[in-house]
Amino acid sequence: MKLSLPGLSVIFLLAFATFTHAAPAPDFTLKSESGENVRLAEQRGKVVMLNFWASWCGPCRTEMPLLDDMYKRYNKAGFELYGVNVEQDTAAAKKLIEDLGVSLPVLYDPDSKVSKLYKVDAMPTTVVIDKKGEVRFVNRGYKAGDENKYRDQIRELIRE
Repeated sequence: MKLSLPGLSVIFLLAFATFTHAAPAPDFTLKSESGENVRLAEQRGKVVMLNFWASWCGPCRTEMPLLDDMYKRYNKAGFELYGVNVEQDTAAAKKLIEDLGVSLPVLYDPDSKVSKLYKVDAMPTTVVIDKKGEVRFVNRGYKAGDENKYRDQIRELIRE
């Protein structure tokens, strides 16, 4: 069987896309809701989801309880989820967490240093990092049903 040049190009592009898909997750340390510092590098060996959000973001508010359910379901299987709040003033974020009754760990990025490291340009942005500490999925925005895609991504990486 002979492949035409366009066919070879498609194969090359697919191989290249797969090869470059994973990139080292930039390390950071942020203050948590409980007052402790959390360092990403210390989570190596777990699948980690970073969900960048703000209290003024409608889709973030809708998504938060769904993420909390995922956190509870997969945490014992080696999954960690951090809601990374990007607001300078954390009061509204703390109130929203309380109002929603979510228990997932929340980190605060009031200077947007971590948001810039991860090139966050949409609210919410959800980054999924594999056990080796490599970014494997970046999901921008949220629409109903995206939680199914997140579950698939989490399960795939937990199995690896």
